[in-house]
Amino acid sequence: MPNLFSPIEVAGVRLSHRVVMAPLTRSRSQQPGDVPGPLMREYYAQRASPGGLIISEATTISPSARGWFGAPGLYSDAQVEGWKAITAAVHAKGGYIFSQLWHTGRSSHIDVTGGPVPVSASVNPSYWNDPARLTSTPSGWVQPSPHRALEIPEIAAIVDDYRRAAERAKAAGFDGVELHGANGYLMDQFLQDGSNHRTDAYGGSIENRARFMIEVVDALVSVWGPDRVGVRIGPDGRWNDMSDSEPNALFSYVAEQLNRFDLAYLHIVEPRVEGNVVVTEGQAPIAAEQLRKIFKGRIISAGGFEPETAEAVVAKGDADLVAFGRHFISNPDLPARIKGGRPLTAYDRNTFYTFDAKGYVDYPAYEDAEAVA
Repeated sequence: MPNLFSPIEVAGVRLSHRVVMAPLTRSRSQQPGDVPGPLMREYYAQRASPGGLIISEATTISPSARGWFGAPGLYSDAQVEGWKAITAAVHAKGGYIFSQLWHTGRSSHIDVTGGPVPVSASVNPSYWNDPARLTSTPSGWVQPSPHRALEIPEIAAIVDDYRRAAERAKAAGFDGVELHGANGYLMDQFLQDGSNHRTDAYGGSIENRARFMIEVVDALVSVWGPDRVGVRIGPDGRWNDMSDSEPNALFSYVAEQLNRFDLAYLHIVEPRVEGNVVVTEGQAPIAAEQLRKIFKGRIISAGGFEPETAEAVVAKGDADLVAFGRHFISNPDLPARIKGGRPLTAYDRNTFYTFDAKGYVDYPAYEDAEAVA
């Protein structure tokens, strides 16, 4: 029976454990230019482990894809050079790292895009009119700007943006790429019918709504080959005002269609979490259980896991690996802590999305914490 520390082959490499660092937006890129700098290099190097897999924070594919101030990009030479230093630091510790590619869609503001109006599958005025819905900008947290629906030729151009970002990820030394298709961002906005009201080839039926994702996966595979591409989805995810009339049918179809690529993995976010908050305490990982029956490749399960529940989902066979987010923030040596049965350091939500070293690179490894104590 496998456990979190059974070796496993993913993306053509042998991982020594199944504790994956989840993609975590942290707002620490250098400004202007969304460039990964020395602070980000230190952060990722601290969390790399021999034979461990890191999935980078969400990384924007173009200037107009931006929606979170301080998030890094992969659309400039300076960004590629910044990421090169990070991938080299991870590799020096024997780890592997995938780049998560991101278009925020309607979840943005013109102060972050640099002027272009945010785009989505369809126009949903209730999204930007909700005073409780905020997005990160240079001026702080504000309501999103009004968005517009993409024209079909623009969709093709965004597929090309993903392809170019994948090429830059390869130049930057990543080991593969992951398509961010969850959490209510552009890919998810096309998938779910609560946000996609189109009547053309990209709307209406489940097949049409999944078309954009399949085209982007095709583009990523053309650059990397299928075994170095992963896809992240959020079945029945409600974050960013998402909804679908038939979520089980939708995400079952998506998983089935992704089978044809022989991907590195399918990364599934459990619906018990919204953003970085567990909203349904005690709920089992139901999405992984459902899609394990359909998807034939490796599955990474994410969302609200503790070491014990991670062990359980791997032992049951519903997931092959488990991605940890919040615990990796405050425990840079998380795999070693779990393996050794050591206590975990509590995280501080107040520093999740700030802009300096506090709450970012100042969490010590267990041995260092013991020495201070």
